[in-house]
Amino acid sequence: MTSATKMSLTERLRGHIGSHRGPTLAGVLTIRSLALVTAAPLVLAAVGMAHPHGLSRSTASDWTQLHIALLPVFPLLAVGLIVPLRQRPRLGLAGFATVVAWVGTFVYATFYTGLDAVAGIAAGTAVEHAGETASLGPVKRPLYDTGEVLGQAGAYALIGAIAATAVALLPKHGARILPGTLVLLAAGWSFVDSHIFWPRGVWTMLAFALGFALLHWGAAGSAPTGGADVLSRHRTGDHGMGG
Repeated sequence: MTSATKMSLTERLRGHIGSHRGPTLAGVLTIRSLALVTAAPLVLAAVGMAHPHGLSRSTASDWTQLHIALLPVFPLLAVGLIVPLRQRPRLGLAGFATVVAWVGTFVYATFYTGLDAVAGIAAGTAVEHAGETASLGPVKRPLYDTGEVLGQAGAYALIGAIAATAVALLPKHGARILPGTLVLLAAGWSFVDSHIFWPRGVWTMLAFALGFALLHWGAAGSAPTGGADVLSRHRTGDHGMGG
């Protein structure tokens, strides 16, 4: 047995032993990133099960306090797109799509926060302090209408950001990112008018969590290069071993 063969066997043995020592740093980071991209939609799904189904004098206080608590949570839904796009964009279509996705997530966070502030906090406060004999319809309807416009603008911006994210990731990761993209597009379309109300809003949030997890998985690997990779290895490896 030659010394080169002994060294090769030793390196393989070390690698085999190392693979059983526990989670690697890359594995820990992957789990951490997965938790990061799914945390917001899972929290929103849980809160959605306790969200009042309507705004009345009896629910006004809970309605207001709930939307105050959710103010910092709804914008974090965009983290599921920002994490796979955290690298600095390069020149080209993928880089342009990355910037478009970033802008879309910003528009979503801004306008959907407006929905929470107007139709959530403002409407709840107005109803809570309305006179006992006052009709609540004229009090809350204008706030609902304004909030709906803001919320739909934010939801459509999020859908655009999802599509742009797919364009940005496709060249490097290939079809691996398509399952997550399709789930996210379906969730985004439902989000336009479901908010987090039970049951559809809660299922929408769970779909976002699943979609972000699938997208994260897809962006963790590269697209297969096929024949080009074989040709590259042939050029760099086989020729170097020739006599």
